Order: sequence, then C-alpha cells, then structure tokens
Amino acid sequence: MEFFVAAIAIIVVLIILVSASLVIINEYERGVVFRFGHVVGVLKPGLKLRIPFGIDIVRKIDLRTRTIDVPQQEIITKDNISIKVDAVVYYHIEDPVLVITKVVNFDRSTTMLGQTTLRSVLGQHEMDEILTSKDNINTILKNMLTETMSSWGIVITAVELRSIEIPDSMKRAMAKQAEAERERRAKVTAAEGEAQAAMKLYEASEIITKSPAALQLRYLQTLTEISVEKNSTIVFPLPLEFMKAFSKISQPLSPASEKKKNEQV
Repeated sequence: MEFFVAAIAIIVVLIILVSASLVIINEYERGVVFRFGHVVGVLKPGLKLRIPFGIDIVRKIDLRTRTIDVPQQEIITKDNISIKVDAVVYYHIEDPVLVITKVVNFDRSTTMLGQTTLRSVLGQHEMDEILTSKDNINTILKNMLTETMSSWGIVITAVELRSIEIPDSMKRAMAKQAEAERERRAKVTAAEGEAQAAMKLYEASEIITKSPAALQLRYLQTLTEISVEKNSTIVFPLPLEFMKAFSKISQPLSPASEKKKNEQV
C-alpha cells in the first residue's frame, strides 16, 4: 500500500515537473530565455523544454506587424502656418533579444518617437510641400525612425500621413489662388490659340497671293457654304482692286496728265 502511494506521488511530481518544464511557442512568436538574469537563447516555434521553478524565464515576443496611431499633432510649418497632422506607423520586431534588453516598453517608445519625429520633420517643410510631396515626407519619416529603432531590433515597414488639417482662412486663400491659376491658364490657352490662328491665316494669305485664282475659288466656296443655310440675304465680298479702279476713274486728271493726253490725241 505504501509503495502504491509513493508511486502515485512520484508520478504526480513528474507530471508537475514536466508541465512546468514545457512551453509552447506559436509560429508567429519567439521565446527569449533568461537564466539567472542572463539571456541564454531564443526559442523557436514548437514545444520546448526549460528548467522550471524560476530558473529559466521565457519571454514571448510577437513578430507580427504592429500598427501605431500617432495622435494628431499641431505643427508650425517652415512658412509659419499652423496645421494639424496625424499619422500611422507600421513596424515589426526583427530581433526579440534587443527589444527586451534595449527598451522597457517598445510600444510606448515607438509612439513617443513617432510624435517627436513627425513634429521635427514637418517643421522643416513648407505647407505646399507637405500637401504635394506626401510620399517624399513619408520616406523621410521612415528613414529617421529606422535610424533610431534599428538599435532596438525593430524594423519600420511604412509611415503614412493620414490627415492634414489647415485653417479655414488658409483654405479660402488656396481656393482664390487656384481660381486665379485656372484663369491664367485659360488666358494663356486663348492667346496661344490666337497666335496659332494668326500664323495659319498668314500662311493662307501667302498661298492666295501666289495664285489670285485661289481667292476667287475661296469666294465661290464661301457662297456655297452660305447657300446651304438657306439665308435670304447673301453678302458677296467685292475685291478691293475693283474699288481702287473706280476711285481712279472718278478722280480728275492732273494738269500734267491732261496735257500728256492732249499730246497723244
């Protein structure tokens, strides 16, 4: 009987020892093992053994991509305009040992670093550049965060400016500027069209000058186009040469011309 009780006790102790010695590491995790306060290794996914009773302490670290919302920051741009900007940071842990040994709370540290970096970078750019070059600014933010957080064993996947709020007065000024720019483009386009039309008319006049018959054909073509519209009145353009000829006939002859004419008679 006593042997049976002792066997049961031994079995129970073995079960407790085995359960305390086993640890399960998921596929997306790594286990950092501390033995008497020193890092002795990193456990990979699967069922692993450790020394129980507090000798080996396993800290599990999730390697999946994390997202941090950088709270909205009020920033003064390089051209002294107050804007409000918030962002989102995507990162993942590459070295679980550095994450545990180099920083106390890497989530909070990453959030605070993102806020300060956002204010620092945007304060060096003008508002127009922030609005038009968001991709470039995202790259600068990512590089600056990577430079600091790489020593923590953290890799920055992406940084994105999520929303930019500008004052209402600045919105009205931008609307007026955009309207003025559209009007300027319209005037430039119209002027370019007039210049091209004038050039084509000049080329046409050169061609017609070389061939007077072309002008008469153009007159006839114009009459044909007018008659299609079924107009009751047709205006026929009279060449200026006819008017000049009539004006010469109606003018009195000068004394020298009249004397020359009498001599011929």
